[in-house]
Amino acid sequence: MCTLEKRGNVYILTLTGNDEHRLNPTLLDSIRSALRRLRSEPTSPSSVLITTAHGKFFSNGYDLSWARSTTSQSITSSRYMMMSSKLRGLASDLISLPMPTIAAITGHASAAGMAFALCHDYVIMRRDRGFLYMSELDIGLVVPALFVALLECKIGSPKARRDVVLMAAKLTAEMAVEKGIVDKVGGSAEETVEAAVRLGEEMFKRKWDGQVYAKNRMVVMGKVLDELGFDRTVEEENGKGIGSKL
Repeated sequence: MCTLEKRGNVYILTLTGNDEHRLNPTLLDSIRSALRRLRSEPTSPSSVLITTAHGKFFSNGYDLSWARSTTSQSITSSRYMMMSSKLRGLASDLISLPMPTIAAITGHASAAGMAFALCHDYVIMRRDRGFLYMSELDIGLVVPALFVALLECKIGSPKARRDVVLMAAKLTAEMAVEKGIVDKVGGSAEETVEAAVRLGEEMFKRKWDGQVYAKNRMVVMGKVLDELGFDRTVEEENGKGIGSKL
């Protein structure tokens, strides 16, 4: 599911395997377990976390195939709400993590996968492969309120947010830099991770207090935190039978 390793002064969390890294409960629990292990490390408050993935995908969003692999609409809806709940828990874990965080995107990051990436402080994206893509409009779903809060927090331009949500734009790394979504562009997958490591090492030298860093992040991302307890979009749409659309 995922691995956690220390490289120099930074930790690297890698989604393993060559699948799409769909955010089903098993993968979400695995990532959250790795973050709990990281919190327990004595050196973690003065370190940096980098998240990346093997293969063609960083994450292709929620595991909709798993959600609809039942003939019961109520079970499908409950599975969708379970994924939403666990992703909100993961978002809370990342926002409160006592260290800077960097997403090294080496492949496609779609819908919930893009939201997962935006939960990090910095985003570095591979130049020659992958898109950032909020796919909800194209697949007939309402974008969750949490995703909108992340976009409002991370993207300064209203036009850029419009393009992401209401045009379902597929953004390359260079397009995402132009729109202020991605901080840096890397070369190959390995070069993208190495660029993240270099950035992480630079931040490590600042010797910031991790707890203070996390508290400042929580202030900056206050609107996102407001959406973590209850995703009204997901709950309301499920109440109207969203399960039949999955």
